[in-house]
Amino acid sequence: MQPFVYQTVADVEAARAALLSEPGAKLIAGGTTLIDLMKAGVETPRVVIDINRLPLAGIALDASGTLRIGALARNSDVAGDPAVAAAFPVLSQALLAGASGQLRNMATVGGNLLQRTRCSYFRDPAARCNRRVPESGCDALEGFNRSHAILGTSEHCIATHASDMCVALAALDARIVVAGAGGERALALDAFYALPADRPERETTLEPGELIVRIELRSDPLFARSHYLKLRDRASYEFALVSVAAALQIEDGVVSDARIALGGVATVPWRARDAEAALIGSPAEPRAFAAAADAALAGAVPRAHNGFKVELARRAIVRALRTVAGAA
Repeated sequence: MQPFVYQTVADVEAARAALLSEPGAKLIAGGTTLIDLMKAGVETPRVVIDINRLPLAGIALDASGTLRIGALARNSDVAGDPAVAAAFPVLSQALLAGASGQLRNMATVGGNLLQRTRCSYFRDPAARCNRRVPESGCDALEGFNRSHAILGTSEHCIATHASDMCVALAALDARIVVAGAGGERALALDAFYALPADRPERETTLEPGELIVRIELRSDPLFARSHYLKLRDRASYEFALVSVAAALQIEDGVVSDARIALGGVATVPWRARDAEAALIGSPAEPRAFAAAADAALAGAVPRAHNGFKVELARRAIVRALRTVAGAA
């Protein structure tokens, strides 16, 4: 590991100033991703800024029905919060499906939002990776790409986004609130993440010196009937091959509203809006669910080793929707 300067800060503005004073400086809270990357030589910051003293760990549902989750709230605390479990069960389920109990006790929701891909080529300094070294090439394109993305890819990057939590947030219309030079601004999750296109090294739309301060979720009866399904090679402590966050509102047997988001198959947490549009106004039955799944995967671009994800994702979408419909 490269030597680095460690410093602590006590408020948001001090954290922002520290970020701006040293190019390439990194924030650390739980450290469950950053430390691994530093040990591997993938991340080599000269300054590491500890933000654990910042007052950003609250979880509160206000009278208007807005849930505010501070960026330093631990994953296990959010998953176990009664308000989260009741109003947004898909979020609680997604968090509990991720990592291990020990990691969930350390990891923060802000860090989860910013976690980097688990692509083996990204994490190997000897491999070519456009995310790690811009314009160096991508060994995953012609390499062993079983775990890689089939949606949102480009000829420069096919790495999947690893988070479970963020798939649930995509289905929940989450807003990410960040603090910057002009004060706070809120971003929809779609606007927070950047597709790789020809600049895969730019993973989010955060500006220099900006800091995530909280996540905001609006309560809705739709979200109370939601479910997270994760398919993986083993039953625990494993990243998704395919995951689905689904929510349905059903009136007189007809889908009146829907949310579907996918994980394990895309370069960002993937909101399947074409699938939602296909569902709304349709009977809540398996045939309509299958049509929605086809719509969600219409733009898939499989590679040599991950073509199985297309059919696996279709089946996962149908299964998740049937689960939610049965509960409704």
